[in-house]
Amino acid sequence: MKRIRVLIVDDAVVVRRMVSDVLAADPGIEVVGTAANGRIGLQKIPQVNPDVVTLDVEMPELDGLQTLKAIRETWKTLPVIMFSTLTERGAAETLTALSLGASDYVTKPANVGSVALAQQRIKDELIPKVKALCGVAPVAEAPPPRPRPVALPPRPAVAGAPVADRTPDILAIGVSTGGPNALARVIPQLPASFPVPVVIVQHMPPMFTRLLGERLNAQSQVTVREATEGEILQPGHVYIAPGDYHLTLQRRGTSVVTHLTQDPPENSCRPAVDPLFRSVSQIYGPRALGVVMTGMGQDGLRGSEDLVHAGSRVLAQDEATSVVWGMPGYVARAGLADRVLPLDGLAPEIVRRCLRPAVAAVR
Repeated sequence: MKRIRVLIVDDAVVVRRMVSDVLAADPGIEVVGTAANGRIGLQKIPQVNPDVVTLDVEMPELDGLQTLKAIRETWKTLPVIMFSTLTERGAAETLTALSLGASDYVTKPANVGSVALAQQRIKDELIPKVKALCGVAPVAEAPPPRPRPVALPPRPAVAGAPVADRTPDILAIGVSTGGPNALARVIPQLPASFPVPVVIVQHMPPMFTRLLGERLNAQSQVTVREATEGEILQPGHVYIAPGDYHLTLQRRGTSVVTHLTQDPPENSCRPAVDPLFRSVSQIYGPRALGVVMTGMGQDGLRGSEDLVHAGSRVLAQDEATSVVWGMPGYVARAGLADRVLPLDGLAPEIVRRCLRPAVAAVR
């Protein structure tokens, strides 16, 4: 089998060596070159013909953002993974890099206690993304086990129109790799009068989710922010799960509120889509709309099952417009998607389904 060719661009020699050693130990990956800054990296791309480039954000001479812009001028589809520090500046610059065309990112391990632990972090986080961006599926990936059911108060029965005709009372979105750009194509298209609350799980660490919310809020007509504990859901407001916390929903009297937990990761993720979708299905029953967008892995599969079994509908992003057709692909192949749509088709379909029909005039 052809090995994936990787070029590593980072100004720190220790980081170059550590990443090289971790990647080279995988039989499916070949490190074809390293570079100490972006200028050297740009010179090496045509020489070594990589399948993937890992790119440090902060570098002398030509930093990661400048290098990324230059890469995209010549190599439009070459996968680029940003390798950034978990700082305010690092997070902000990584989000900017994603908007400029970076494929994904990995945060540099810091304060992990030992070189071995740092190497393990790189192995666990970087290698799956390298392989996913090159279309290499995980070996023998089994569906995630169902968590133990949680007893909740019974929800009131929903009367009225047939399930297929019911207008959703909430929109729940799950997304991962490629998510910031995908969300930037969907959320700004929701009108200011959007009639239901929106809850989102985007796989991201702390700080990144807050900055993502701020950026989307600046671009959107609806209000977007990182969720906090105990907020009453409001129409036209978007709540993003904070990094390292699961976002779930609870009923409190006649209201529905956010609930953040640090329960164990699901699908190796926290936040994870499944806990959110599960709680949405338990509270809203057939009156929810789920959307599963671009991302690696299969988080959201079990949660989509819960939504569909409760009578709700799920939309999935199509393969052609997904950076990685993992999460939406699993949902689509399981027959859970009511429709599979390109990225630019999601917002119009969401708006069409969620806008309530005009009330007929009293005769």
